[in-house]
Amino acid sequence: MSSGTNKTLSGIPIKVVDAGAKKDVANYRWKRRTVQIVILILLVLIPVTGLFRIDPENGALVVLGWQIWFADFFLISGLWIVLASALVGLYSLAGTVFCGWACPQNSLAEWANHMTHKLLGKRAEVSLTGEAPKVAAAKNKVLNWTLLGLSFLVAAMFFALLPLLYFYPPDVVWSFLIFREDKRLAGSLYWIYSVWVMIILLDISVLRHFWCRFACVYKVWQHSFKTRETLHVAYDASRADECEKCNYCVTTCFIELDPRKTEIYDSCINCGDCIDACNRLHAKKNETGLLRFELGQRATTKNVQRLRDNTMRLLSRFRWTAPFALLGSIMLAWGIWSYEPYHIAVGYLETARNHSTRDYRIEISSKRYRPAELSVEVEGLQHDDYVLSDLKVNMKSVGRTSVTLTMSPNLKHGLHPFAVVVRSNDGWVGRFNLQHFVE
Repeated sequence: MSSGTNKTLSGIPIKVVDAGAKKDVANYRWKRRTVQIVILILLVLIPVTGLFRIDPENGALVVLGWQIWFADFFLISGLWIVLASALVGLYSLAGTVFCGWACPQNSLAEWANHMTHKLLGKRAEVSLTGEAPKVAAAKNKVLNWTLLGLSFLVAAMFFALLPLLYFYPPDVVWSFLIFREDKRLAGSLYWIYSVWVMIILLDISVLRHFWCRFACVYKVWQHSFKTRETLHVAYDASRADECEKCNYCVTTCFIELDPRKTEIYDSCINCGDCIDACNRLHAKKNETGLLRFELGQRATTKNVQRLRDNTMRLLSRFRWTAPFALLGSIMLAWGIWSYEPYHIAVGYLETARNHSTRDYRIEISSKRYRPAELSVEVEGLQHDDYVLSDLKVNMKSVGRTSVTLTMSPNLKHGLHPFAVVVRSNDGWVGRFNLQHFVE
């Protein structure tokens, strides 16, 4: 090319035209997947780290290595009132968002759908309608069916261990896994575990979202707090001509709903998959989809009230829950303040052969999963008036032990008030007041 031509071309003005970046649209799928994975990890870490567990042997809850008895009324009651109030607030604001974003059963069902589609084809749907899954011809092989069955079995065996972690310490569960003898293991535990495996296997193989749509009682409880202002999927009816003959959002919904008619159907779990599907289609035309999440009253006309007004109206529903939340918080705070890591009880010593009015049993209980040293003494009596079987007690972990207090037969006639005092090496002091009568 000649130099004159180059000069001519270089002289042509160049105008840079912005082709227009794609509009920012919400993408809920991977956010939801992240939340689901985090929830499943937390379900394992909570009992393993000792954050929360149930101790059936001692009939107590275990929080951060401390036993909480059901007799700790203010602590237990306050905690449940606070949790219930918080859940009412969550369901009033976000509806059944727990089902779509955090429910382990739903997460497993979605994973089972993914594995089924991957190994048997995208049209392989499992349902209880009696229709056989449409398996792709190229994937209808013994190997694919075997891999699918094994993946379901492994998942069922893993998740069946979760209930054990909430009732047994990790070292006991490890003994269960390696078939090591452990006195803390129940003899029928392997049968119970097998039943759990079969239940979970049935759920992820057959039931899946059938449970979500028709059988979940927890979902019904969430719906009882749902109003027209609760978070929901809104449809832009003014652009209805853009989705004529398109049902991509319907086929995407694994609950089998029509997201454009959420005011009719009441089983939406606010997962956002339909919104993502509609956005993906319209992104090709540099447009947003017709579906979106909306917090506020469902509008049937163009006169849509402001989000602020809708939110204030929604928050007004919490006026009746606020007193309960406050009451629960006060009870919880008092329960934490007055919590005692040890417990003492004193009563007459009774055996199978006799009942003595001169002998007392001092029962000492520890609520802490660590060693403790406690001293026992009696106040209000002379040293010659009683005999203690032990002056110091060493406890390796939670449990109960007892000390015998024997009153002297030389005590004078009358009423003798006294107190049993127990002190721990970490500063706790417990006192039990009694009155001993000598005829």
